[in-house]
Amino acid sequence: MMASLTVFIILIIAVMVTGREYDDTRDAEIDELLKKLNKPALKSIKSPDGDIIDCVHMKNHPIYDNLLFKNHTIQMRPSSYPKGWNKEASKTQNHSMVMQLWTINGKCPKNSIPIIRTRRENILQAESVERYGRKDPNSLPQPKPTNPPSNTTNEYAIVTVNSPQGKFHGAQADINVWKPHVQTRREFSLAQIWVMGGTYPSRDTIEAGWQVFPRFYGDDKPRFFIYWTADEYKKTGCYDLRCPGFVHVNRDFVIGAPMPKVSVMGGRQASFLTTIWKDPRTGNWWLRLGYYQILGYWPSSLFSNLKNGASEIHWGGEITNYKEDSQHTSTNMGSGRFGYEGYKKASYFMNLEIEEDGVTKPPESLTPFVTNQNCYNVIRNPFHPQLGASFYYGGPGRNAMCK
Repeated sequence: MMASLTVFIILIIAVMVTGREYDDTRDAEIDELLKKLNKPALKSIKSPDGDIIDCVHMKNHPIYDNLLFKNHTIQMRPSSYPKGWNKEASKTQNHSMVMQLWTINGKCPKNSIPIIRTRRENILQAESVERYGRKDPNSLPQPKPTNPPSNTTNEYAIVTVNSPQGKFHGAQADINVWKPHVQTRREFSLAQIWVMGGTYPSRDTIEAGWQVFPRFYGDDKPRFFIYWTADEYKKTGCYDLRCPGFVHVNRDFVIGAPMPKVSVMGGRQASFLTTIWKDPRTGNWWLRLGYYQILGYWPSSLFSNLKNGASEIHWGGEITNYKEDSQHTSTNMGSGRFGYEGYKKASYFMNLEIEEDGVTKPPESLTPFVTNQNCYNVIRNPFHPQLGASFYYGGPGRNAMCK
């Protein structure tokens, strides 16, 4: 009896010691990551929305943490713009500078960039320190899956255009902004452009748009985000500036900050023009908001499949569905209304364009892809002189037909 009790006590102590060692190791990993992400700041600004913005000198740019870019010369402007994408904003559309809330309390000095400070609690929310800031592997949309993964967590309502020869050198769209309901902290809802190269299961992607993702950002605000991967989310890439990849050059705009304006049901609509294109001289992929805000670029050498051009462009919405209580999630996509409800109710993408063979133009044919029509859908619109190629998309998630 005493021997059994002694063994039991020894096992309890061993478990406690092992647990403490695991906690100590994880704490050390978090400290190391925070030190890497939070660079020395020339100035720090407290945003009214709760974020702390650190103004980091260009000599400490996150790109230099990537061994491939230790001697990289940062390109402050693109060498050229695609023809037709350098025009002035039309009188009927408001493409003025996107002013973020943090700028009320200050501005970053010259030769610096603003970066949202990462907090310990942000990393603690991740499934692991190693996976912090990364999407789940094999969660890219596959409109024509040859070997579909077992993962069915991610659901889409998108339109796509394909160029098997990889001739796309750019994509553009006006993206409507909403604040969708997200059921649980680990689920997200987003609207974005995907610029993709290669074939499953090792595609490269460049991504930009807005998303609500409580577990990652710590709140339910729609935030501007970017993403990249060179291996279908397996080991490379990340959100925003959570790893060295995107070369941010704009001192007036924070990647990952809340969207300043959100659409109102039946009322004012908020949107932002997003343009991604390949610089013909350097091969770098540039990102611009509106017609004026150059945010930065993804160096061409990050990628293998996107070095010469993109083979697919996707526009649309995505959510994650973790089937809490064995039911479909109630997480909204877009405005939470189906596409057929139209303007001021359903979320939209307008003025879709691509760059192909040096020409910017609306895509000739758009192929819709929807995971489950009863939960979320896509409604394509006829071409319009002012609105260009466009579509409505979205839905409420769980409903009488979506269980």
